[in-house]
Amino acid sequence: MDSEGTPDSAKVTKECILTEELISEGKWVKLEQTTYVDPTGKTRTWETVKRTTRKEGLSADGVAIIPVLQRTLHYECIVLVKQFRPPMGTYCLEFPAGLIDDNESPETAALRELEEETGYKGDIAECSPAVCLDPGLSNCTTHIVTVTINGDDAENVRPKPKPGVGGMLIT
Repeated sequence: MDSEGTPDSAKVTKECILTEELISEGKWVKLEQTTYVDPTGKTRTWETVKRTTRKEGLSADGVAIIPVLQRTLHYECIVLVKQFRPPMGTYCLEFPAGLIDDNESPETAALRELEEETGYKGDIAECSPAVCLDPGLSNCTTHIVTVTINGDDAENVRPKPKPGVGGMLIT
């Protein structure tokens, strides 16, 4: 019996980055032109955005929080924030989020960012592994953290955002 070989059309290649050339760098991000080998073996270029704020040894750049507000005799609600986003040229509704500070766990960062952006205090329900939300553009990684908020607690009845240093307050 003849052994089956691989078809001639199958090409075995190893995708890899060849070079990364800095195009521009700002305070928060840098733009690079990345030259790489694609799965077919062809050399290509790609424009890549990378964070300049990535901390050494951290599992991710930041956190995105899914805040679940729970109140007696009410449906559970998801809390969103309204922020002006210059790339979009308008206001966006989005999950509270932010960067992880030095010596801070994703869970601690999530609780801090939640309080800064919404005023709510909550408890960690779940924290995802680091995920990339826009890998076709950026190397930015995020932990998605689910936080439950007891809306019946006095501290959560009329919360006020508490922006940190450099934080924005949208009213």
